[in-house]
Amino acid sequence: MNQYSSLKDIVLGDNTNLAMARPSVLNALNKSNRRLEKLLSDLRNEANAQSELLAIAREVMAAVELNQDVALACIFLSQIAGTYAVRHCIETAIVAALVAQRMRKSRDEMLVIVAAALTMNVGMLRHQNTFNKGSSLTSEEMSIVRRHPEESVGLLRDAGVEDEEWIACVLMHHENDDGTGYPEGRTSADITQNARLISLADRYCAQVSARNYRCSVLPDKALHNLLGDPARVSDPLLADQFMSQIGKYPPGALVRLQNGEVGVVMQRDGSGEIHIHCLRDANGKSLRDTSGLSQALRRASDPECAIAEVLSEDQADVRFSMKQIWGEQASL
Repeated sequence: MNQYSSLKDIVLGDNTNLAMARPSVLNALNKSNRRLEKLLSDLRNEANAQSELLAIAREVMAAVELNQDVALACIFLSQIAGTYAVRHCIETAIVAALVAQRMRKSRDEMLVIVAAALTMNVGMLRHQNTFNKGSSLTSEEMSIVRRHPEESVGLLRDAGVEDEEWIACVLMHHENDDGTGYPEGRTSADITQNARLISLADRYCAQVSARNYRCSVLPDKALHNLLGDPARVSDPLLADQFMSQIGKYPPGALVRLQNGEVGVVMQRDGSGEIHIHCLRDANGKSLRDTSGLSQALRRASDPECAIAEVLSEDQADVRFSMKQIWGEQASL
């Protein structure tokens, strides 16, 4: 039994198994990240890496299916450890998996999408320490960026990856419909939907993730930046599914409510209701130590608890662990 099957069995098995072992989404994603970083760092010396990469992709899919709210929150609360270059691929894979699932893509197709997201930037890894962070790219650095999809494809082929859809997604994830992308300047008719999906997830995660030289973009603003202009959307179905699945207020977003309380989006239920775990009242007093979980929960459909704005970490000024909000599935 592979790790994907065993993890899913724990989720879907009987209540005894569930009570005995509550697998942590956060822990699983961090393990996958470490496993991926080790493999990609030495990919040049791998001759048959496809099975190992697919196993990691299955692990990520299993973690997302275990609890998609926790998986998304890991991104916005920066809980996946490791170098940005690899962590970004894990985060992109999470978003891509969720949108692919909403689009009812087959499991085989989802697996290829996730594997492509995990490996899309392998050609950049050996260059990650050569860039002058925080300033405009030099012509040499820009050249490296523009050829990294082809370098990634070359490394994957040398490492035994033979799936052509996987290869195509990696090659095309920076192409634009108007021909301004790279490496080949393809236009809309020549770009696959799966490559577009990975591109959207890639750009979204790049915006909402903080870097050592810039703050993150708030999730509602990042979504607007990507899909707010209908005239620039070439695949309305993909755009609609992406917006519906990720949303303006995803789990892990820090928010202020109309009543002045501050908290974190905890989950969205099947009806689209947004549940918020409040951490500070309107006067700035902590709710964590004085209230039980039920007393700290709010529904955004209640007028006084509607979300007024998304906050940065500094603006929210709250401290909490993911386990406090989501329980054992968010433990390290």
